Amino acid sequence: STAKKARNRISFPICSPSFADQPKQTAFGPLRIPQGPEVSAIMSRRNKSRSGNRHQGDGAPDALPQGDENREGNSRRGRKRGRDSGGSGGNSRLILFGRHPVMMAIANPQRTIHKIWATENTRDEVMAALADAERSDIAVDSAGRTDLDEMLPPGTVHQGMAMHCAPLPQLSVEELIADHRDSEQCTVLILDQVTDPHNVGAILRSAAAFGASALIVPDRHAPPETGVLAKSASGALETVPYIHAGNLNQTLDKLKGAHFWLAGMDGYAEQTLAEAKLHGRVGIVMGSEGEGLRRLTRESCDFLVKLPMSDRIESLNVSNAAAVALYELYRK
Repeated sequence: STAKKARNRISFPICSPSFADQPKQTAFGPLRIPQGPEVSAIMSRRNKSRSGNRHQGDGAPDALPQGDENREGNSRRGRKRGRDSGGSGGNSRLILFGRHPVMMAIANPQRTIHKIWATENTRDEVMAALADAERSDIAVDSAGRTDLDEMLPPGTVHQGMAMHCAPLPQLSVEELIADHRDSEQCTVLILDQVTDPHNVGAILRSAAAFGASALIVPDRHAPPETGVLAKSASGALETVPYIHAGNLNQTLDKLKGAHFWLAGMDGYAEQTLAEAKLHGRVGIVMGSEGEGLRRLTRESCDFLVKLPMSDRIESLNVSNAAAVALYELYRK
């Protein structure tokens, strides 16, 4: 190998806490999101080994007609992980909003949809998307912008459409490994206690742009599937598996057992990501903006690497750092 396994280092964050609430996009500007048949093909490959025994959450908006969850054209039910679009509370319903999240969810056959709300200006676009996806049985209710403003958290940019749906079925780490058993190249991103849904959504978007196969997070100290996360992901939640693993260190061991090289991002590492010359099956492990990688997570990595930076800035936001790291692997 090109570097010895790094252990017992002091943890340093690769990102500054002062940037935690800033960008909601990747460092590379607007990114193309696949449409229509492309999404169906992606989701067919993504879900070929999934089981259909996940269950749906309990809650639903008052306006949801009984039996909508069983309409023909809807798909398997999601695991009870979704939350209200505000990302808090115990309500298990999931409300998506914004053009990209809603349109990509319509095109995703794995997304169970209960109801869609659309303004007069967006209704035709929503109906056309449902027709293209052969899901014209899904109810579309007319709503004014004021109605959507009142339904969603203050300040939400809904672009005239919203959707009540079930969370996506969960792919397991074992299923991910099985899906890529014969793949020579495979990149996954692993986050260690990154909790901001805007950052995680932006990372999903970069993962879709640069060909990552999955984003893996721990069950605890990671945001659930919410409208805020989906909006920040700009539709990428429908195409990149967002995997909530149980114990993160056990997950890293499973990936190493499947011949993944694990590179932990550390601003004080001795070599850059490019200098490590990683290829094949690679996992990029990133820590929180305040704490960096935890000790056990860091010790589970095969390498510690950093991004080359000028001395004019101390660090990058975690979502921007993830975009740069994914690009570095993708361009090879």
